[in-house]
Amino acid sequence: MRALKYLVFAGLLGAVVAAQAAPVTYKLDPAHTMVLFSWNHFGYSNPTANLGLGEGTLVFDEQHPAKSSVDVTLPLELLDTHVPALDEHLKKPDFLDAGKYPVVTFKSTAVQPLGGNKFKVSGNLTVHGVTRPVVLAATLNKIGPHPMTKAPSIGFDATASIKRSDFGVGAYVPNVSDELAIRITTEASVPKQAAAK
Repeated sequence: MRALKYLVFAGLLGAVVAAQAAPVTYKLDPAHTMVLFSWNHFGYSNPTANLGLGEGTLVFDEQHPAKSSVDVTLPLELLDTHVPALDEHLKKPDFLDAGKYPVVTFKSTAVQPLGGNKFKVSGNLTVHGVTRPVVLAATLNKIGPHPMTKAPSIGFDATASIKRSDFGVGAYVPNVSDELAIRITTEASVPKQAAAK
């Protein structure tokens, strides 16, 4: 009887450990995700725009982070500089040509743990119909049940730097800087249906 109880306990413990070790799929929250890019304007100012999130999926394996991945779609219709005229200009053919290339996408190709809560996320960024490799320096902010929704949740920040001319968006370089500084902050949660399983 004691042996049977031990086997049952061991089996339950093994199931719990396996569940904890399994990769978790999170959906990025548009209300708590910002993909900001900034540039220098003729040396006078450094404007910032936000690419609003369309859809985003983050698969995070806490035990084996190198198996993690991210896939994000950013519709240019959600581009927001807080200056409507500038929003429209950036969507025109001399810049992003949103009518022809309506979305920006990022799909990871590798995740490298750097120790602590730091990660190097390599992936393919597609802008203006051009796909180039980009590396994000990512920081895991927090992982655990969300205090409001109770759903398993995760939060990251990330930074990167790209040259817009690499994507065929080189208007007014060098007076308007070629280099764009990118800063990302995001929260993601397991969808309710999946969390209930």
